[in-house]
Amino acid sequence: MQIRELETNHSTVTEFILAGLTNRPELQLPLFLLFLAIYLVTVVGNLGMVILIGLSSHLHTPMYYFLSCLSFIDLCHSTTITPKMLVNFIGEKNIISYPECMTQLYFFSIFVIADCYMLAVMAYDRYVAICSPLLYNVIMSPQICSGLVSVVYIMGLLGATAHTGCMLRVFFCKKNVINHYFCDLLPLLKLSCSSTYINEAMMLFFGSLNIFAPVVTIVSSYVFIIASILRIRSTEGRSKAFSTCSSHIMAVSLFYGSTAFMYLQPSSVSSMDQGKVSSVFYTIVIPMLNPLIYSLRNKDVKVALRKILKRSKFW
Repeated sequence: MQIRELETNHSTVTEFILAGLTNRPELQLPLFLLFLAIYLVTVVGNLGMVILIGLSSHLHTPMYYFLSCLSFIDLCHSTTITPKMLVNFIGEKNIISYPECMTQLYFFSIFVIADCYMLAVMAYDRYVAICSPLLYNVIMSPQICSGLVSVVYIMGLLGATAHTGCMLRVFFCKKNVINHYFCDLLPLLKLSCSSTYINEAMMLFFGSLNIFAPVVTIVSSYVFIIASILRIRSTEGRSKAFSTCSSHIMAVSLFYGSTAFMYLQPSSVSSMDQGKVSSVFYTIVIPMLNPLIYSLRNKDVKVALRKILKRSKFW
């Protein structure tokens, strides 16, 4: 009887309206041009990094293999969000259908979780390179590297399947305006007219696992790295060791700082408008910055790029 009443009293939502970043019409075109430029740089930077590493034989090492995987994840991460966001800037109604919304949520979850674990894998790679240089090629064999990347994607798929599967059980009735520029977990749950206890439990479990497990790996790796670097007597040796980690430390700080600001605030303190700004960093800005950080601060990448450009001139 209760089920029948629920079915008759509520109408199922078939589409959502994305509130976007701002409701001020005069800002729509400038924001469209800004984020279009960011997306183009993101595509060129990340795709360029994947191609450069693939074509340069001296970059066929575990460190650059993981970097190419990070670039691919960042490219997919940004592509899941930005094109729809750009269309909404110039459209009259920012409508997204229910299936499209769930699909966006699924792929966004895969790539944001994969990002977390890939940064942890890259930290472990630096730990092995600095703390066990003589065993590096044995420990980071092609089979181990492929296995680590497989784990990254498996964790992304598990988390995304759990979150999206639980979201499909949530009942949406009259409210259909998502206070965000894409379909994310928190703004969607705010529209629910059914119990979200299971969703919140899943968010707590996978959120803790997917943030704290990589963070513990990263912090532990860098504790051993710093201890190992401090034992190096020459100043030149120390600076060289630090330089191999500085780009990764910067990428980790930007990604986890903005992600933690969005998802680890108490609901009484957090604001969706503040969350939107934080989300812009880890969904759109950071995927653009990562290839720039790694290319501008890496001599090997610069040398490889010069060689590729010289080859293209002769062709």
